Amino acid sequence: MDITQALVLAIIQGITEFLPISSTAHLILVPLITGWPDQGLSFDVALNTATWLAVVVYFRKDIIAISRGFVRSLGERSLKGNHEGALAWMALLGTIPVGLAGVLAHDVVAGELRTLEVIGWSSIIWGLVLWVADRNPGRTDIKEVGWKAAIAVGLAQAIALVPGTSRSGITMTAGLFMGLSRMAAARFSFLLAIVVGALAGAKEGADMVKAGVDTPWTAVLIGGSVAFVSAYLAIHYFLKIISRSSMVPFVVYRVALGVVILAYAYYNL
Repeated sequence: MDITQALVLAIIQGITEFLPISSTAHLILVPLITGWPDQGLSFDVALNTATWLAVVVYFRKDIIAISRGFVRSLGERSLKGNHEGALAWMALLGTIPVGLAGVLAHDVVAGELRTLEVIGWSSIIWGLVLWVADRNPGRTDIKEVGWKAAIAVGLAQAIALVPGTSRSGITMTAGLFMGLSRMAAARFSFLLAIVVGALAGAKEGADMVKAGVDTPWTAVLIGGSVAFVSAYLAIHYFLKIISRSSMVPFVVYRVALGVVILAYAYYNL
């Protein structure tokens, strides 16, 4: 792997991982356009770890508060008055559906569903659903997220296993439908990403060790650094954008992306 490939993939991964536009849809286009070979498992692990670290660092204060609330909840009979602890349990509960779906549907997701047609249509359809949800956002703040909303978002997260759906996109969509504000929907989505990312990273790391793959350290270090910075900036500016306006630009973008992917897929049949 050369440095150019590492930089391009790192920037794409960093920018698209947490925006509601599907990182899978973007990454699948790269080898089609460039003809680059597969980047390898170790590089994938490096990029995923770097973007996970970016969201952890960005929300470090929230994580500390939620962790303290979680520890406090272990010694209490009720979560009343301990919303940070409740958020921690909600995030864990919301991760169960995607974990179960990942185990039960792994072969289907990695095989039959990983096609350009599925990715293109998923990008368009779920982009339009996001638009519907975003037309009338709620006013519930992150500190007021309830269990029903957490369960709904968690169930929606399982659908994100379908390539092209966008994990962040569908969890934010579910949050908006459940009455969360744009900022609350985004922040809860990022909270779930921290839990899911930690579990996925552990599995990928174990797979890499088991496979005994060689690590291209130069590409990994450069790619990981660039992915971290680009992901951190993407989170920061995304939150600024939705605090002032709607998610329509992201809807338009992902619909256009889906059209491009489908056009490429059907043209090359």
